[in-house]
Amino acid sequence: MAYRIRIILDVKNDVIRDLIVDNAINLEELHFTITKAFGFKGKEMASFYGTDNNWEQGDEIPLIDMSEDGDLQEMNTLLVSNVFKKVGDKLIYVYDFMVMWTFFVELAEIINTPEEGLPKIALSFGNTPDEAPEKEFKSEKISDEFDSFDAFDDENDLENIDDIDFDTY
Repeated sequence: MAYRIRIILDVKNDVIRDLIVDNAINLEELHFTITKAFGFKGKEMASFYGTDNNWEQGDEIPLIDMSEDGDLQEMNTLLVSNVFKKVGDKLIYVYDFMVMWTFFVELAEIINTPEEGLPKIALSFGNTPDEAPEKEFKSEKISDEFDSFDAFDDENDLENIDDIDFDTY
């Protein structure tokens, strides 16, 4: 069985590749197939991320687990068929954390007839830019008691640091 996977590079002008891969490859092999299809050498760190239908980033699946507790499942331990179970299943793929090439990866078709010469590029549209676009990361503002110094309305509420005798503490 094979999968047709659509990969869209997150850049201004459309850059799309449809890859046909054997469903028995692991995510590490898919990582190398994607990098080659987009003209990268595949020598930089990368991760896949689970996602929902709104492309909200979820759990990380790294190329190499570098977390402190070492409990992340690495790419080479997950088969494509274990991640993509039905058409429409999605992942986010980030390549080269220094520049953050970001891709949207979606299972477009399950092919039940035997395919030879896999992996292969079934569709190639657009050219990969020379440089990754700058990413702007925004977070929601979380309000808490440390956000402002309203408790110190008056300058006199704060002691002058020069007047504090640190030897008495």
